[in-house]
Amino acid sequence: MQIDIPTPLLGGLSPQAFMRRHWQKKPLLIRQALPEGVPELDRAALFALAATDGVESRLIERRGANWKLRHGPFTRRQLPPLTRPDWTLLVQGVDLHAHAAHRLMSRFRFASDVRLDDVMISFATDGGGVGPHFDSYDVFLLQLAGRRRWRVGRMTNPVLQTDVPLKIIENFESEHEWTLEAGDMLYLPPRWAHDGVAEGDCLTASIGFRAPSREEVGSEVLQRMLDGLDDHEEGQRYRDPAQSATQHPARIPAPLADFAADAVRRIVDDPRSLDCALGEWLSEPKPQTWFDPVAALPARCAVLLDRRTRMLYDEQHVFINGESFVASGRDAKLMRVLADVRALDAASVARLGDDAWELLQSWAFQGWLRAADVDD
Repeated sequence: MQIDIPTPLLGGLSPQAFMRRHWQKKPLLIRQALPEGVPELDRAALFALAATDGVESRLIERRGANWKLRHGPFTRRQLPPLTRPDWTLLVQGVDLHAHAAHRLMSRFRFASDVRLDDVMISFATDGGGVGPHFDSYDVFLLQLAGRRRWRVGRMTNPVLQTDVPLKIIENFESEHEWTLEAGDMLYLPPRWAHDGVAEGDCLTASIGFRAPSREEVGSEVLQRMLDGLDDHEEGQRYRDPAQSATQHPARIPAPLADFAADAVRRIVDDPRSLDCALGEWLSEPKPQTWFDPVAALPARCAVLLDRRTRMLYDEQHVFINGESFVASGRDAKLMRVLADVRALDAASVARLGDDAWELLQSWAFQGWLRAADVDD
């Protein structure tokens, strides 16, 4: 991806300029960001996904001031008639199930892969929406079909409505109002409140970005570091040869508290273990993600990552779908290309060492990648 070349996707800005001027700073309205649209992502395809087990979907209906939320899967008969206004169907993680949605998400890889989350697509009848709300992450709202009117405003102290099944802001005040037509797109930084209302039937894609909290990162990484400890390794045990007799046997000795604090520091101060735990967690596939095993790779063929595969790297490791591998030299460089481009041509695969080639074979058996033509 050429990050210094202007693109219609970002309103004539280059990815570099967009990240500098707007990312996590201020909204951006982009007219005809994707004028060609995404023909494969239509209402029929969305309804079919919503009826599938393992696909997260929600149905939101509004009757005046009353809101109703239901979770899928939904057969077509379980959805309201198209002639009824004020209802919305939302399908999460469409990029995991539809190649067109995965291609769409790939256009936003000017941000790090660890930030890209998923593509959610919503269908709404006239008046449909989810009420004024805010997200804790960046989001691009791409109009795929029809029209949707957006009201947008900053929120410093949002108050949520009570007794509703959605996180709807009670004190929402808009600063901007725009109507988006097919091909238009709106970027919103975190905590910018927004309220989108369909004007007639409409289809909207939401490209969301992952923004874990400090507590989530800390707990997930620490748990992986603890899981990685060798249970059979005999470490230093607590000793207290200077301990005197005590008249307060229930009191925790201060030296034991210090010993515990030192034990925790020794775990988190291991940079290699920390790097592995972070990379494994960040590359972990989403829950309910499954892969279809494929046949063995033909000798030194071109390969392509499965769209559900998450592959990352750091200076010393390659991470794929929650697993980590130490990598160095030419193999490491080629594996990083595979992670960045999500494909390797046959000439590059031929340069891999035997161990790296065996890794590719094992990943193919698990369905993480497959043989592909370079133009695939």
